[in-house]
Amino acid sequence: MYKLLRAVLFLFDPEKVHYFSMHSLQRLCKVSFIKKWIQYLFAASATHHSPFTLWGIPFKNRVGLGAGFDKNAEYLSELEVLGFGFVEIGTVTPKPQSGNDKPRAFRLPKDKALINRMGFNNDGAEVISKRLQQWRRANQQLSTNHQQLIIGGNIGKNKVTPNQDAWKDYEICFIALHDYVDYFVVNVSSPNTPDLRALQEKEALGLILKNLQRINNEKENPKPILLKIAPDLTNQQIDDIIDLALEIQLDGLVATNTTIIRALPNTPYKILERIGPGGLSGLPLKNKSTEIIKYICDKTQGKLPIIASGGIFTGADAKEKITAGASLVQVWTGFVYEGPSIVKNICTTINKQ
Repeated sequence: MYKLLRAVLFLFDPEKVHYFSMHSLQRLCKVSFIKKWIQYLFAASATHHSPFTLWGIPFKNRVGLGAGFDKNAEYLSELEVLGFGFVEIGTVTPKPQSGNDKPRAFRLPKDKALINRMGFNNDGAEVISKRLQQWRRANQQLSTNHQQLIIGGNIGKNKVTPNQDAWKDYEICFIALHDYVDYFVVNVSSPNTPDLRALQEKEALGLILKNLQRINNEKENPKPILLKIAPDLTNQQIDDIIDLALEIQLDGLVATNTTIIRALPNTPYKILERIGPGGLSGLPLKNKSTEIIKYICDKTQGKLPIIASGGIFTGADAKEKITAGASLVQVWTGFVYEGPSIVKNICTTINKQ
C-alpha cells in the first residue's frame, strides 16, 4: 500500500510533500479512533520490542527519528503514535532562520537516497523551547504508566554567527532547551552551513563542548551531551574527536551526518550536477556509517555510546549497526522510502533471538 502512495507522493516537491504528509497525519490523529487505529497498525507492540536504558533514560525501543525531520517540535505526538522510541528535534539555532533558497531537497530513488541543503531552517530556540514546554505539560496529563517519548535536542549555530563566536550560539540553545529535552546533540557536521564543519577540529570543538559540560555540571539535572560527526572525516580527525570525547567525558556520538561525497552507482552524473551541493543521505551512506561506528567502538572498547544514523532501511540494517557497536539507531531517509511501518519492522527484527 505504501509503495503505491509513495509513487504518487514522489511526483511532487519533497519539501512540500513532507509538510503535507505530516499535517495530514496531525489532522487524522485528532480523531481518537483513527489515532488508535494508526497506532495499532504501525507502532510495535510489547511483544515486538523491549525497553532499552541508556544514560539512565528508559527508551521504549531502540529506534529513533533523526534530526531534521521534525525541526520545530511540531509533530511529536504524531511520531509517538507511529512507534518511535525517541525523536531528535532541530537543528535548533538561537535565532529563527529561513534556511537556504528553495528547492533544497531532492530524491534519488534509483539509489534510495536524498540530497538536502536545508540550512538549519527553524523557528529559533525561544519558540521551540516554549513548544516543547507545552508538549511536556500536555503529556503529563496522561496516565502514569504511559512511557513518554524521549526527546533529543539537536543544536547548532546561526549562519551569520562567525565560527569564533559559535560557542555562544550553542550555549544559548543549550540553556533554552535544557529543561525540555532528554539529551543533546551538538551539530557541527552539517555540510549546509558555510564553514560549520571546521568546528569539528579539536581546538574549536573543545571550546564548544567544554563550555556546555561546564554549564551542564552546574545544573540540578544534567543531560547527556552527544556530538554528531560527519562521515567524511579522516581516521586522524576521528581519533582527535575520540580523545576529546573521552577527556571531557562526553556521553556519546551520533554517527553519522550526511556526506558530501557522490559515490552513486545508479544516478546519472548530469542529475547530480543539476542538483548541486548538499548533504547526501540514505542507502549509499550505509557501509561508511557502519565502518565508522565499528572504528569508534574498537578504538574506545565500547566505552563511548553511539547512536547510529545512515542508511538504515530494514531490521537487518539496524542489526548491522548494533553489531558494529551502536546502542541506538536513527532513521530518516529510510522513513521516507519505507513508510510508517519502518519502526515496527525494525523492532521485530532486532528483537528476534
